[in-house]
Amino acid sequence: MHKLNELQQDALIEAFNVGIGQAAASLSAIVRETVRLSVLSVQFVQFLEACRQLNSGGEARICAVSQEFTGSFSATGLLIFPERQSLEVVRLMLNESLSLQELTDLEQDAMSEIGNILLNACTSAVASLFSSHLTSSLPTYSLGTPEDVLQPHAHTQDDVVMLLHIDLILEERQLSGIIAFMLNGLALDQLVDQVDHYLASLNLG
Repeated sequence: MHKLNELQQDALIEAFNVGIGQAAASLSAIVRETVRLSVLSVQFVQFLEACRQLNSGGEARICAVSQEFTGSFSATGLLIFPERQSLEVVRLMLNESLSLQELTDLEQDAMSEIGNILLNACTSAVASLFSSHLTSSLPTYSLGTPEDVLQPHAHTQDDVVMLLHIDLILEERQLSGIIAFMLNGLALDQLVDQVDHYLASLNLG
């Protein structure tokens, strides 16, 4: 598995923070108040370690919105929240006066829209910064254990998962989620090549 150097990591964080900033602006327009989003860290781990980390909070199930991305590199992107936080995310994005039943009924559509905004903003920023091209599928909602959610998108258990730990802050409330990109060996090589090409264009690589 690749171990990215500091310059490569910084380039990825720069790209994702641009995307996260654009997503925050879109979400702010929806809820008509300021939404702040930040990428806390980027990690590359193997499939089983990703599942372990997603289980580390003692959560039995996670809520995820996934999209397939193809182009200069191929990956499955997922926006992930613990199940107990997913309704809170929907409550923040919609209307706090909605009943629990109303929130539950709207959860899948609302989370899919949020995932679509965040995942496309991230990949668009990466594609723009690295002068590459990516297209996306429609978002798909899933709920289950980390293994249940990630396994359908893994080619083998040697696949690498890129984990972006994010904070979502609206008013005085703060929620923590994860954006994950499932990468097989070829996709990871392609992504690293894109980063290196970008760094070379700056005469830093």
